[in-house]
Amino acid sequence: MTSLPQTAAREEVLARIRSALGSAPQAVEVTRGYRTAGEHPPGAPQLLDQLADRLVDYKAGVTRCTADELPAAVADVLARTAPQGRVLVPPGLPEPWTAGVDVLRDDGSTSTGTLDTVAGVVTACAVAVAETGTIVLDASPDQGRRALSLVPDLHLCVVRADQVVQTVPEAVSRLEATRPLTWISGPSATSDIELNRVEGVHGPRTLEVLLVTG
Repeated sequence: MTSLPQTAAREEVLARIRSALGSAPQAVEVTRGYRTAGEHPPGAPQLLDQLADRLVDYKAGVTRCTADELPAAVADVLARTAPQGRVLVPPGLPEPWTAGVDVLRDDGSTSTGTLDTVAGVVTACAVAVAETGTIVLDASPDQGRRALSLVPDLHLCVVRADQVVQTVPEAVSRLEATRPLTWISGPSATSDIELNRVEGVHGPRTLEVLLVTG
């Protein structure tokens, strides 16, 4: 059989597709009246309750506190979940948040091996979605590069009330698509071939969220 040049072969395949389609009707226009916002404004009490409910359902821990209580809340959660070992923080995380905690501040050169030995990581977030229980990181200085929140076994994430929106489209409108985005819906989890839940395979085994409400 004589082989056809690549361009000729492509045209032959497309011609056969067109022939098979024949006089098929034109595709109908799809109505795209998507829901772009919820009925509650960012930070509304209903959204904070919904986000907390979703996170707990995903087996994440949720602690509410005020801005003044935040340093003590960070220390309390770490004392409970990571009583021994150093905690990693991104370069732009406010220092008062981890007052009294033994921290290693990442300068961009922390190796994967070192990341695997720390007790956990503390970050801020870019936005959170109440309806889906999702937290998004965008690698800003207070969140750090993606490896920081994916390698350590514990991730303690601080979410401010004004960062909580109701829908995914609202969250997307706040994000810059060119940044490295990490979407987190609970601790890392998957299922094996027998449908047994396995946690910590593709990211932190434990997710703790501090919801700053005032």
